[in-house]
Amino acid sequence: MAAEKGSAFLLKNGDGNTPIAYQIMAGLRTTQMSVNGDSVNITHKGSNGWRELLSGAGVRSVSVSAAGIFTGSQAEQRLRQMAMSGLIDDYQLCFESGEKLSGKFLVTRLDYSGDYNGERNYTLSLESSGPVISA
Repeated sequence: MAAEKGSAFLLKNGDGNTPIAYQIMAGLRTTQMSVNGDSVNITHKGSNGWRELLSGAGVRSVSVSAAGIFTGSQAEQRLRQMAMSGLIDDYQLCFESGEKLSGKFLVTRLDYSGDYNGERNYTLSLESSGPVISA
C-alpha cells in the first residue's frame, strides 16, 4: 500500500436527499477514524492457559473525530443542525486511494472555540449506528 496524504483524508456529510449527495466538511485540518470491536472471550479449561476469542462476535463500531476552522459552509450548518436535534445522519470518509467508507453516524460532540485575535475553530466527534460499508 502506498503512502497517502493526510489532506486527502476527507469527511463528508449527506445532504438529506435521496439519492444522497455528500458535501465536504469545509475547513477541516485533522480527521481521525477508529474501528472498534468488542471481544467475546470463550476461554475454557482446555485452553491450556491461553485466552481464546470468538471470531466474528462482539459489537463493532467506527468513531470519527475531526477539527478545523469554521467557514460557515452548508455542510457545517447541517452538522450543527444534526448535533442540536440529536438525529443520525449519513457520513462518508474518503481516502486518497479512492476508497470510501459510508454509514450513519450520530454527532456525539460539537465544540466551538476562538481566541480574541484568531479564527473560530470547531471539533466534532461521531459514533456509527449500524454498518459502515465500503462504497
